[in-house]
Amino acid sequence: MVLNMAGIPGLLFLFLLLLLLCMVGQVSPYSGSWKPTWPAYQLPVILPQTTLNLAKPEFGAEAKLEVSSSCGPQCHKGAPSPTYEEVKQYLSYETLYANGSLTETQVGIYLLSSGRSGAQPRDTESARKSRRKRQIYGYDSRFSIFGKDFLLNYPFSTSVKLSTGCTGTLVAEKHVLTAAHCIHDGKTYVKGTQKLRVGFLKPRYKDGGRGTNNSSSATPEKMKFQWIRVKRTHVPKGWIKGSANDIGMDYDYTLLELKKPHKRKFMKIGVSPPAKQLPGGRIHFSGYDNDRPGNLVYRFCDVKDETYDLLYQQCDAQPGASGSGVYVRMWKRQQQKWERKIIGIFSGHQWVDMNGSPQDFNVAVRITPLKYAQICYWIKGNYVDCREG
Repeated sequence: MVLNMAGIPGLLFLFLLLLLLCMVGQVSPYSGSWKPTWPAYQLPVILPQTTLNLAKPEFGAEAKLEVSSSCGPQCHKGAPSPTYEEVKQYLSYETLYANGSLTETQVGIYLLSSGRSGAQPRDTESARKSRRKRQIYGYDSRFSIFGKDFLLNYPFSTSVKLSTGCTGTLVAEKHVLTAAHCIHDGKTYVKGTQKLRVGFLKPRYKDGGRGTNNSSSATPEKMKFQWIRVKRTHVPKGWIKGSANDIGMDYDYTLLELKKPHKRKFMKIGVSPPAKQLPGGRIHFSGYDNDRPGNLVYRFCDVKDETYDLLYQQCDAQPGASGSGVYVRMWKRQQQKWERKIIGIFSGHQWVDMNGSPQDFNVAVRITPLKYAQICYWIKGNYVDCREG
């Protein structure tokens, strides 16, 4: 593995290396007396009600590799809570198929009773409350990850590249989670979405030989992308009907279903805990930033603020990283083991007016209980397997 660490002081180098080793599971910074534990949630159920065929969409939007908004934490916290009917509308979704056909599915939202003898609808989300191109804060703290022993192993191997230029994360045998703006600009679908492909980094072997590269070599190994076509995509109507300056950014996520299984280990999704419950208050994600073409770039940083739907942080990033799965590693009490889960999707950038002084943040969409129920249903096709977040 080769890290871009030129010029980093020795103590800082050791600190960053320790954190990276903790992140890939080689050492644990926590004592046996206390572990950050995945919390348990009472999860809602989201079920399709009606599905309508829509006219074939246009594919004329230009791909945007980041989303900008001037509506910051206080703006989002001050927004009125949506009604039950509005939440149902936002969580309804469009499904785009590889043949160009398009459907719209209306959903119902239910909360199972404690005895699980029935379900009643409830307003479970009532508690929801053009900058420069660089998204770097001070010293550039991103790591370029090289070498197949890292790129092809978990968790880095779960990061994939979209043909529209964004990043995605493997969340099931045939499914990729990414940002909605990577395929839809809020009004129409992005050029190339009908023939959307997902790229997997693979070693580039010479003369058809395999295993010729020495994984212990300090020289970065050449990699190439192997592409798999997308069978269908799901986009929530909250993104399509909204805008980044309104409620749209809260729904900047989409799920892609591949035409065939990818055969790699994937990362499960999970409900985003409050920032104060995150290990060290820190998040992690890896993406294909466009200023380092062909490289997978890993970073971590502290969460600065949060709303019910968004995490505000200053992780160094560049366009192309949007759509990356934001994850943390916490203790799974039921299985008595450490487990990483994706708790959000890196979306883009916001300028925020902080008492008359502009401040900028990078933003991730949190996986709330409702979003978990929706995404899990898209993956599993039933709610029975979506009762644990």
